[in-house]
Amino acid sequence: MNNWSLAQPRIRMAPSVLSADFARLKDEIQRIEAAGAEILHLDVMDGHFVPNISFGVPVIEKLRPISKLFFDTHLMITDPVKYAEPFAKAGSDLLTFHIEVAPDPMAVADHVRSVGVRVGVTLNPGTPVSALRPVIGAVDLVLVMSVWPGFGGQKFIGSSLDKLRDLRTLLRPDQRLEIDGGIARSTIEAAVKAGADTLVAGSAIFGQPDPPAAMADLHRLAQAAL
Repeated sequence: MNNWSLAQPRIRMAPSVLSADFARLKDEIQRIEAAGAEILHLDVMDGHFVPNISFGVPVIEKLRPISKLFFDTHLMITDPVKYAEPFAKAGSDLLTFHIEVAPDPMAVADHVRSVGVRVGVTLNPGTPVSALRPVIGAVDLVLVMSVWPGFGGQKFIGSSLDKLRDLRTLLRPDQRLEIDGGIARSTIEAAVKAGADTLVAGSAIFGQPDPPAAMADLHRLAQAAL
C-alpha cells in the first residue's frame, strides 16, 4: 500500500483514467505524475450496478509498477466485499464502495480496511447524506457523485453542492471530501467553496490537448476558491 497520506487537508486533483487514451495509458499517467499529480482515480464498473463496463484487477495490476501515484479506486460494483482483496493486491491504495449496495456499510468498511487499504464511501445523486451516518466516522474519504455514474462527460448536477456543504460539517479534518462528475473550469470553484478538497476530473484533464496544463489550470482555480 502507498504510504502517502490523505490525512493532511489540502486541495488535490484526482485525474480520472477513464478519460485517458487507453492506447497510451502508461504515457498519459506518467505525464500527469511528472506534472505533480498525487492521485489517480480509477473507475471500476461492472455493468450491473452501473450501465457500463470499464476495467478491473488486471489493468490496475499492470499500472501499479509504472506509477507511484495514490490509486484511488472507485468500485461501482454490486459486491465490493468479494472483490476488495483482489483490488488491494493489485495495488489500489483506497477502495471506495457505494452506500447503495451496502445494507451493512460498517461491515463493508471493516472488510476493506482488513485487506490493508484505506476506505471510502460514495453516494449517488439520488441518495441523501443521511444514508452515510452509520459509517461516516469509519471512512477516510466520502465521495459525492455529481453525475449519475456510468459514463464520463456528463453535466454537473448542481444539487451536489448542498450535499458537500452538509458533509463538510460532519467530517473530521483528517477525512477527505471528494467530488466526481462534471468537474471542469466552470464548476470547480463552486465545488471547492461548498467543501470539496479532492476533485476528480476526467475529460477536463485527459480530454484536453495538454493534460498536465489542464490539470494545473484546474488546480489553480480550485486554490483560488479557498
